[in-house]
Amino acid sequence: MSRFPENFLWGGAVAANQCEGAYNVDGKGLSIQDVTPNGIMTPRTEKPTEDNMKLVGIDFYNRYKEDIKLFAEMGFKVFRTSIAWSRIYPKGDELEPNEKGLKFYDDLFDECRKYNIEPLVTLSHYETPLYLAEKYDGWISRDLIDFYCRYVTTVFKRYKDKVKYWLTFNEINSIVHEPFLSGGINTPKEKLTKNQIYQAIHHELVASAKAVKMGHEINPEFKIGCMVLSMPVYPLTPNPDDVICAMEKEHENLFFADVHVRGKYPSYSKRYFRKNNIHIDIMDEDIEILKNTVDFISFSYYMSICESSDKTIKGSKGNIMGGAKNPTLKESEWGWQIDPQGLRYVLNQFYDRYQKPLFIVENGLGAVDELIVDENGEHTVNDDYRIDYLRNHLKQVAEAIDDGVDLIGYTTWGCIDLVSASTAELKKRYGFIYVDRNDDGSGTLNRYKKKSFNWYKKVIETNGEHLFD
Repeated sequence: MSRFPENFLWGGAVAANQCEGAYNVDGKGLSIQDVTPNGIMTPRTEKPTEDNMKLVGIDFYNRYKEDIKLFAEMGFKVFRTSIAWSRIYPKGDELEPNEKGLKFYDDLFDECRKYNIEPLVTLSHYETPLYLAEKYDGWISRDLIDFYCRYVTTVFKRYKDKVKYWLTFNEINSIVHEPFLSGGINTPKEKLTKNQIYQAIHHELVASAKAVKMGHEINPEFKIGCMVLSMPVYPLTPNPDDVICAMEKEHENLFFADVHVRGKYPSYSKRYFRKNNIHIDIMDEDIEILKNTVDFISFSYYMSICESSDKTIKGSKGNIMGGAKNPTLKESEWGWQIDPQGLRYVLNQFYDRYQKPLFIVENGLGAVDELIVDENGEHTVNDDYRIDYLRNHLKQVAEAIDDGVDLIGYTTWGCIDLVSASTAELKKRYGFIYVDRNDDGSGTLNRYKKKSFNWYKKVIETNGEHLFD
């Protein structure tokens, strides 16, 4: 008997802004990604600059047929991607959509369907139209709810027979730490108040709930989920002060899933708001709208963190979410602590808390890969380190399923090499497929299978049993 469900959705994930390129083609408007050449690092630029790797990405816009064929060869059951909002509404606040943008995603989803690959589509994946950031200050403005809903209604109606699985916002909880990236908020981070951030969060939560309501009206068969950045928090020591710090940090993240799943603000948020002098403008209609809860919870998982009452203790260099460094764990080349058991932990935490189906939509290892020519004269990468990372995490997924967790599927992050969101580098590679492009812009853009390509193909073929060979 397989350790994974018979209909388990194996696949991979990308984001439009990190792979498509073609940033100014076929009527596309600028997004916030087009003026952030250093990823989440500052400063942003006034206009797109040549050093922004995302402007070309991996040219997925022109090569998607080639790439999806490779995904099909691996046996993908699902492919997670996003729609670039500014391809559909170039400024974000227009009344009519851009037909050429809509046509591109028609063709993309048709190509997935050709190979019986289920598209899993993120509606807003760190790519708010730049105009909305500059004119409205992003999600601080309530106006964005209407602009987002117009865009969402357009794509729901257009692709209602092509896409079943939808995610409303990518890693919605990251807005607390990266307000421009996650919320299109143009006000510099250091000048923002917590009240402004949580007002923007409220607007996103209302918009997400409206999307759920509209989606179910347009096609009752839609499965619409939230997407959060999961990060289990362990107390650094058994000291009760550390345990309470860990609890409070968990609340900061769980708040977002709590609202999405339970349809209202959690009780612990009242104390947090009071303590931080946060007074959100909540309209009566918002309270009713929030009751439109999601069908499933999806999340990214890369690492766990520790919390300590001693704030002089340093965290891992790669973690934007803060936290103390766990002395028992190793780190990736980018300082992300590697904790496979944390994935089992968070799966159990979410399922025990919500009793809703779960979907792991990001997990993977960013590493520097060396392209070589093997004994058969083929280009490849011997990425045993990636295989080990994924095998160890997937074994913990199997443990969680055995624990009783209801899991829909698993999509590895960056199933094909793409531009990193956090650092805007291509040398930080995640994929099973190597893309010949370098951080200086050089390269042929040719695609080559890594060793992990055939390994993951075998995992899918055996519905996970190859993990235990």
